[in-house]
Amino acid sequence: MRQSALDIIALLDHLGIERVKAIGMSGGGMTLLHLATQQPDRVEALVLISATTHFPEQARTLTRSTTEEAQTEDSWDMMRTLHRRGDEQIRALWRVARGFADSHDDMAFTPDALSGVAAPTLIVHGDRDPFFPLEIALSMHAAIPTSWLWVVPNGGHLNLVAEGLSDQFVATASTFLRGDWTQP
Repeated sequence: MRQSALDIIALLDHLGIERVKAIGMSGGGMTLLHLATQQPDRVEALVLISATTHFPEQARTLTRSTTEEAQTEDSWDMMRTLHRRGDEQIRALWRVARGFADSHDDMAFTPDALSGVAAPTLIVHGDRDPFFPLEIALSMHAAIPTSWLWVVPNGGHLNLVAEGLSDQFVATASTFLRGDWTQP
């Protein structure tokens, strides 16, 4: 995730883009945490969906079992909806996910590091996320100074896709990214 953030920074530099508003789901959200802590002045606003500060043991156990053979047809269908470059892209993503089972340094954000996130941040998290318990989202919300937390009831890891909340999400995220929300 750290390397992905560096790649995004290089792309922004190449394109001459100074500041961004960004949405990231799961690994995309984790990449954005790296971006926002490495170069906080580059980030105008963030929406983090199903992201984490670290990999708890339950996520490590699940990622170890992320093999192609273990996937159901529903899993394949969901991944094909999200990842349009074909099954080889999906297989590569599952290989990367397995690698996180033994990674302890890439995702290791402390509250102190998160307190440096300067951008308004909307944290969206399912209360039934099998990878990252809600407590992680609560701790992110507590550590990031200008953050809001949207807990999706009965929501899993990719809650906006699986729970049919895409219209509500688009409306909420659009309002947030326009800057219509203010800190209480």
